[in-house]
Amino acid sequence: MGLSKTTPILRIFDETRAREFYMDFLGFSVDWEHRFEEDLPLYMQISKDDCVLHLSEHHGDCSSGAAVRIETDNLDGFHQDLAGKCYRYSRPGMENTPWGTREMSIRDPFFNRLTFFETITTREEKND
Repeated sequence: MGLSKTTPILRIFDETRAREFYMDFLGFSVDWEHRFEEDLPLYMQISKDDCVLHLSEHHGDCSSGAAVRIETDNLDGFHQDLAGKCYRYSRPGMENTPWGTREMSIRDPFFNRLTFFETITTREEKND
């Protein structure tokens, strides 16, 4: 048996705020949306590059307060892009961790934490 990609489901409570955060601020795109009826909760898939997330207004799918780690290969560039947007609810900082990663954590409007990270390459590794 082999395992494959994981798709986190994150709880959202307000479609407008979710779109403002995930699409306008972080730069994700909507792949598809589903509602059983027009006035029922939204379930949608969003993506940015190879990162795929599901966002759900359905109370039984998940709880708010999840934590997701998302690997990137250009964290400094992504951080600069976000800083240039001047999003009123978040101004994420950067951190070098003792376990060899550089990280930027951001909470969405629904208390889910997204940590974008990249592995720090040491000078010795570059010279090998």
